[in-house]
Amino acid sequence: MNRALETLKDRGFIQQCTDIEGLSALMDTGPITFYIGCDPTGPSLHIGHMVPFFAFRHMRAAGHVGIALMGAGTARIGDPSGKTETRKMISYEAIDANARLFEKQLDRFVGFDGKTAFTANNKDWLANLNYIDFLREIGSQFSVNRMLSFEAYKKRLETGLSFIEFNYQLLQSYDYLQLNERFGCRLQIGGDDQWGNITAGADLIRRLNGHECFGLTFPLVTTSDGKKMGKTEKGALFLDPTITSPYDFFQYWRNIADADVEKFLLMFTFLPSEECRELGRAKDAGINEAKQRLAFEVTKLIHGEEEATKALAGAKAAFGGSGNLDSIPSKTISLASLEQGIGVLDLYTTVSGMLPSNSEARRLVQQGGAVVNDRKVESEKTVVDPSWLADGALMLRAGKKRVFRLVVE
Repeated sequence: MNRALETLKDRGFIQQCTDIEGLSALMDTGPITFYIGCDPTGPSLHIGHMVPFFAFRHMRAAGHVGIALMGAGTARIGDPSGKTETRKMISYEAIDANARLFEKQLDRFVGFDGKTAFTANNKDWLANLNYIDFLREIGSQFSVNRMLSFEAYKKRLETGLSFIEFNYQLLQSYDYLQLNERFGCRLQIGGDDQWGNITAGADLIRRLNGHECFGLTFPLVTTSDGKKMGKTEKGALFLDPTITSPYDFFQYWRNIADADVEKFLLMFTFLPSEECRELGRAKDAGINEAKQRLAFEVTKLIHGEEEATKALAGAKAAFGGSGNLDSIPSKTISLASLEQGIGVLDLYTTVSGMLPSNSEARRLVQQGGAVVNDRKVESEKTVVDPSWLADGALMLRAGKKRVFRLVVE
């Protein structure tokens, strides 16, 4: 098998391929151009988006050329794959703004040089498309019966599939065709929920241009307990530090299950495979050190080494009694407000924002997980005042994994 594909297989990336032997043979002849698409439907990428981009870097390191396709055109419709209902429509201006943010985030991770890695935007060929001509040239190549056999459409038929979403596969296939004609792209990579769209694009190119192109998908990553990877109490694990702080990002990886350490080290770091496996085999204190290494490496890749170092110091300060408290998520409140007394439920919701609702804060207290400066909160009616202060601050804990510091001035 081709060296780049062997690397992806070894690190757990490969789920399905249209023709793994044919693709391997093509890659052995020299560098190929591949692409991964990403629809900018939100203000930030999250860690789930990044699995193909870790593969992107492995492919590029092996000498291949990668295109990150911003879907500012397809985002105007929305991909039904993996969704239980129609995406909420957002303005074209918002989509374009999101695309610029995505490009900036990916540039930090990938490092676009315009030659071995660069971006394209399907808005360039989709925004002013002539629909009649598109139906004649492209729509005529698609079988509705075959489209309905794909899992993405079958699932949505149960809850309702709009006609606008039904067009999405045609548009993504057209993207592949355009990238093949413009840049000689021969491979599309993506999550396994994109299998139907990817194979349809390769088939369209074969029908219209006679070129053999390929599709390669990666598993949709879940944790050992079957939950979707990257989901937290606050929602998705976003790359934007104003949505998910580098400290919270670090803590997510630091607190994963022991059984997930090896898999996540292989997929979300560039440490040698054998080192990842050795770290994953560790026990007791060793597995905690492995999790800390994982958290540091992923945070460094996404947010930079300085932020990773600060997050590590903050974690040590919060849970180990030493380190830099400045890295812990914090907020300043006035001494006057504390002197008036703050109900513990408000402290965890309105004041700190640690929990989204009073019901969750109440549940935390009832389960014994609410701790303020090492004092366990015994009642949901507790009022916190200056007597709770330690070193001019209130360190709030929600269970064993989450902390927030209120600095009183």
